Amino acid sequence: MQETLTRTYDAKIDSRNRITLKNAKFDYYNIREFEDGRILLEPRVLASPFEISSKTLEMMDSSVRNFKQGNVSDPVDLSDFLEA
Repeated sequence: MQETLTRTYDAKIDSRNRITLKNAKFDYYNIREFEDGRILLEPRVLASPFEISSKTLEMMDSSVRNFKQGNVSDPVDLSDFLEA
């Protein structure tokens, strides 16, 4: 897949070692720094902590159904993790 360059510009690091992105399309970016000085920014969209995906809700419903039907695993022994 050929990527299309939409714009290019120079940025200067300010006194607090920050750069400003002009007309940034995203609020969050994943940053990767390379030994040769290159910095790669990839946009990230963070999920709201109060939203639960439909797949997660389906899995929770299925787990509750299994629990009510008695389809459960043997108890897990956590005594090794208890403080003496």
